[in-house]
Amino acid sequence: MANEYTNDINIKNTILLRNILAELPSYVKIVFRGIENRTSSRTRLGYARDIKTFYNFLCSECPQFRGRKPIDITLEDISALEAEDIEEYLEYLKYYEKDGKVYTNAERAIKRKLSALRVFYAYLYKNDRIKSNPAEKVDMPKIHGKTITRLDTNEIADFLDAVEYGDHLTKHQQAYHAKTKVRDLAILTLMLGTGIRVSECVGIDLKDVDFNNSRVKVTRKGGYESYVYFGDEVTDATALQDYLDERNDIIPEEGSENALFLSSQKKRMSVRSVEMLVKKYSEGVIPLKHITPHKLRSTYGTALYRETGDIYLVADVLGHSDVNTTKKHYARLSDDRRRAASKAVILREKPDSHNS
Repeated sequence: MANEYTNDINIKNTILLRNILAELPSYVKIVFRGIENRTSSRTRLGYARDIKTFYNFLCSECPQFRGRKPIDITLEDISALEAEDIEEYLEYLKYYEKDGKVYTNAERAIKRKLSALRVFYAYLYKNDRIKSNPAEKVDMPKIHGKTITRLDTNEIADFLDAVEYGDHLTKHQQAYHAKTKVRDLAILTLMLGTGIRVSECVGIDLKDVDFNNSRVKVTRKGGYESYVYFGDEVTDATALQDYLDERNDIIPEEGSENALFLSSQKKRMSVRSVEMLVKKYSEGVIPLKHITPHKLRSTYGTALYRETGDIYLVADVLGHSDVNTTKKHYARLSDDRRRAASKAVILREKPDSHNS
């Protein structure tokens, strides 16, 4: 059962989704009702935004639809499109202007938008609402791999020292540091020590923390709940336990009574707030790396894989629903392990030059 925070997020996403669907044809709403049971509210909202972008493209760039609004495009219109139209849309996404603003999309964003379009067309085609499915004929864009940014052992120590002592902060930041350092250290130690997502971290309630079993309950992507286990560094006096002692003396604002991590305004911490504090502490000590909450997650995943060599365990602990996602992220580490393994087996001892 989802906690209060997750329910609030789902409600907000549902409202935003309805606002988008109100500008699109009625058959689009049918698609989203059809995929509701197998997708999260966040995924559906992302799909809706991407589908709206596609309809805006049709109305602004395709001669047969110019002068029409997205809501006026019929199922027959959608069915009549060809793979070439979809490919032109993907090209359009790389750079376009709308309402005086320039938009660009990199490879991953374009791939995500094509995925949304494929889900959309697949549902309509499967349910006999259209006669053809041009989206399935378009190849997924190839994603060129890039090195995963992660922290090494010394950088982790420097990062946590910066959180604890406030070194490298500006004078303005240092003025608030004493008030937030216990909380900040608890948040960042927990994320580095468990690999949880930032959305999972801010969604934790007080009742989710179980010190007896050294674990905390989180709500994963997709809405299911799972326990993650933490070690001594998370629970020691300078981290989670120390923060809980402080948290028990705070009277939260209405609606945030159950939240574990509170902002200075005594409200549940937001994802954006955690992103900003990661940036604040990392910029001074790790200036050459752009550190985000996701990089802390990658750091944990890397350390776990190097320690265990078990990609399935890493996938389970990180909450990846598909182990292939994990394999893609840590493929280079797998290559390193295979390369090391090639040197582990010695076929013949080299002759000792002294005993010739």
